[in-house]
Amino acid sequence: MKRKRYEMEIKKKKTELQIAIEELSLVIITKPADNTETTHIPLRPLLSFCNLIIRVLVNLFHSLMFILSTLNDFIELFMFWVFADKIGPTMAVLRQDIDQNIQSLEKLWETDPCVYSNLVEILKKEMKEGTFKMVASCSKALLWLTRTMDFTAGLLRLLSKEMSSKMEELVEECYMTTLKPHHGWIASAAFKVCLKLVPDNKTFMDAIGARDESYETLREDIDTLSSLLTPILKEIYFVLEQYGLNRLKSM
Repeated sequence: MKRKRYEMEIKKKKTELQIAIEELSLVIITKPADNTETTHIPLRPLLSFCNLIIRVLVNLFHSLMFILSTLNDFIELFMFWVFADKIGPTMAVLRQDIDQNIQSLEKLWETDPCVYSNLVEILKKEMKEGTFKMVASCSKALLWLTRTMDFTAGLLRLLSKEMSSKMEELVEECYMTTLKPHHGWIASAAFKVCLKLVPDNKTFMDAIGARDESYETLREDIDTLSSLLTPILKEIYFVLEQYGLNRLKSM
């Protein structure tokens, strides 16, 4: 009993970054030696990581949730964001939209966990059915979650190198290289408004682990996370390109 309580206490002390590192450590990608088999990229650890991203970003980046979402009705949500009396209810809608991407993939996984534990099989299925480019497809959900992870990884890398820089500047720099190339004019215009709601450095760093850790420890955790996530994203993007999904844009 004491040992179990001790383990629970240790787990509680882990930062969001450290939990994310644990999740990504479970990702083992296997690539075939020839074209007779399919590359295997495990789905579940990546979904767990995306849930961690949401948990951190929803609390801090109210504006960026608007950008990172795959919006089925972008204009409607944008107008709601602009004219809503309170930001809180809007964030709930946007959080729900991101969750929907995760839930779409989870629901398909539940139909056949053995097959769809490999995200590549999801792409193969929808490609065969001709539904992979539809608005509510799991393939598009995967695409935008991947871009969300890419943005997150890029932002953390910039923060690790330039902790004294303003978060607003880091977010804008990261956005220009990761998300902007995939956004149309509506999303790009919305970003300029959303950027004004970015929290300060200390608020963000406290949320991801600096509250009870030194900044040097935080930097080490960021570098570890980046070393795990970067090759994973590289493999996912390679597969998405093979299925012709890498160039899809929002409005």
